[in-house]
Amino acid sequence: MSAGTGDRGELFVDGTGGGRTDGVAAGRTRRSAAGVGRAPAGGGAAVMFSDGVPSPSHSHSPAAASGAPAESTGVPAESTGVLAEGTRSTALPRARTGPPRRGSRREKKSWPKIAQRIVPDDLQPEVLRLELTELGDAFRAYQRRPEPDLAVLAELHDRKARAFALWADVTDDASLREEADRAVAAARTTREMDANRRGVPVGGEGPVIERLLTRGQGVHARTVLEHVRVGSPLPGAEARLAVLMLTLRAARAGTGNVTGQDLGGWLQGDAERVLRELVDVGWLLLPEDVTADDALTSRAEEPAQVTVPSLLAGAPRPFFFGKVTRARLSGWAQKVVGDRKLRKKKAGAATRLLAVYTAAHSGPGGCLGGGGEDAGLALDEVAQFCGLRPEEVAEHAGLLTAAGWLEEEADTADGRLRGRLAERVLPLSGLL
Repeated sequence: MSAGTGDRGELFVDGTGGGRTDGVAAGRTRRSAAGVGRAPAGGGAAVMFSDGVPSPSHSHSPAAASGAPAESTGVPAESTGVLAEGTRSTALPRARTGPPRRGSRREKKSWPKIAQRIVPDDLQPEVLRLELTELGDAFRAYQRRPEPDLAVLAELHDRKARAFALWADVTDDASLREEADRAVAAARTTREMDANRRGVPVGGEGPVIERLLTRGQGVHARTVLEHVRVGSPLPGAEARLAVLMLTLRAARAGTGNVTGQDLGGWLQGDAERVLRELVDVGWLLLPEDVTADDALTSRAEEPAQVTVPSLLAGAPRPFFFGKVTRARLSGWAQKVVGDRKLRKKKAGAATRLLAVYTAAHSGPGGCLGGGGEDAGLALDEVAQFCGLRPEEVAEHAGLLTAAGWLEEEADTADGRLRGRLAERVLPLSGLL
């Protein structure tokens, strides 16, 4: 017979005789004398399972049936394995409770910073410390602005230059002096950028004019005009004006929306004829269920969608600008074509095209060609864009002068168109 130690340190016996069997029997006798593991009165052994519920043999014993209490042995019921009827063992380890643990990370103090530098709490004078703190907050607030304002940014750089120069004087730190010098240069560059965008002299001389286009948008406008000059499918001025305005509507995706009011304002009585001619030559596509007459009667709440196949995504892209620039260019051209004084003079398509071309090809001061009084524009290119012969340009330039578009009578000598935009037209300059 062999014996061993079980999972809980108890002996087990394999049923054969031997000295160790006697030791096991003696151990049982000692436990019986202590009252541990004694069987109930009915003789059935009480076995406890892992969930603390007595075995069926115990539940059917006479003692259990009669509801008699377990024999008192001076040992707790949990130790003897005998439980009162209807109870369950709860001798499971309980979670240890204690005060909540405090966060292991210490709360960090928010130090004021500017240009990746911490502003010391003890920096003197106090007004310098406050200025550096407020200036750092102002730069961070500017970065969260939805739209840039270069004038505001230039002022922030000026304040930074002054504050860092004083900080360098107080601390004798050469790197702070270098930072102040960089802020001075940044303020100057920012003002130059702002002047270029608004088309005013850098030094602030002369009247401040609110320009409709920036210099970059002026470049895009001239690109569109050149595309129309060399690529219009029809030679007439009315067709060229329609091609220009529809190109601006469909410049990004090849499709755009127009209304009858748009077409009638651009082309007046020629709108239906021009629209059909552009469809017939394949330059313009209308939806299958939309005719030219339908497009002319469409309203703003339900505009007609037009397609320019040469501007669709699969074709080579002649323009590269975003939707904001496209909308700005379209609005600029609409403002020129719909100018009140031009309408009052009943200017035709050729005269309106000349107004668009002169506005796009003028400098901030209004000079045609952007290079001074004598620069001018190539007369043959102007004529081709407008659908005119070169000798006809002077007549239409005179109409622009009468409408207050040009400041004085234009000069067409030596194959150049020279002149200057009137002051009222300067906001529409292309800023050459």
